[in-house]
Amino acid sequence: MEKEVRDFLELGLLNKYLIGATTDSETNKVEAYIAKYPDVKEEYEILQVRLELAAKSNSINPPSYTLKSILETIDNQDVVKLLPKRKIPFWYSVAASITALIFAGSSYMFYNQNKILLNENNVIAEEVFDLRSDIEKNNNKLDKVMLELMKLNNPETQKYVLRGNERAKDLKAVAYINPIEKSSLIDVVSLPELSEEQCYQMWANLQDKMVSLGILDINDRKLQSVPYIEDAISLSITIEPKGGNIKGSLENLVAQILLIKDN
Repeated sequence: MEKEVRDFLELGLLNKYLIGATTDSETNKVEAYIAKYPDVKEEYEILQVRLELAAKSNSINPPSYTLKSILETIDNQDVVKLLPKRKIPFWYSVAASITALIFAGSSYMFYNQNKILLNENNVIAEEVFDLRSDIEKNNNKLDKVMLELMKLNNPETQKYVLRGNERAKDLKAVAYINPIEKSSLIDVVSLPELSEEQCYQMWANLQDKMVSLGILDINDRKLQSVPYIEDAISLSITIEPKGGNIKGSLENLVAQILLIKDN
């Protein structure tokens, strides 16, 4: 649902329009939205049905014999002589006017309270929806963390610590490789700062080539997956131009570690 439509529905103008409480400008706005947006039209039709159902549920149909009884009663009664109309006292008119004003004020108060409750219900509904969405996201994150922990605690998972050479003394990264499940994880612990035109790139070294495993970023400290390379004999980290290289070169090497192969 578009934000403009959602904001309009939260104003409660549809409810006012149904009971005839909108101003001319509000009426024009409501009718324009109903004509333009299918979601608004659908909400208006739903409110109409609810209003009709409420009216029918509160109405009481008289018994079928009521009209016949009234007519028979009128036929059996003597004609009543009408007395001259008495003048209504002034104080009675004043009391009636005050009563009408009190009733009108009460009706307006109840209308405003109903509007406030409707807005509060809409706010609560939105908060519940956001809460459910947050819970679902947190559950997905938790599932991901649990999966990573299971991989790390797997007895088949091998841990490799890559440390920097003279060109990057403070570099440290930990690789977790499971040759049975064919999965690889990398935890970037520390990376010395580079110029804006350079980056750190990780590689899996084969007999005759280097396969890129992606660019390392100190700002992305979370445990992350990297491609598993079946026949890799070692892992290395190089300094490359910004954006990384397609082909690696040992001339740019700053860290390397041999992978243990099971016999």
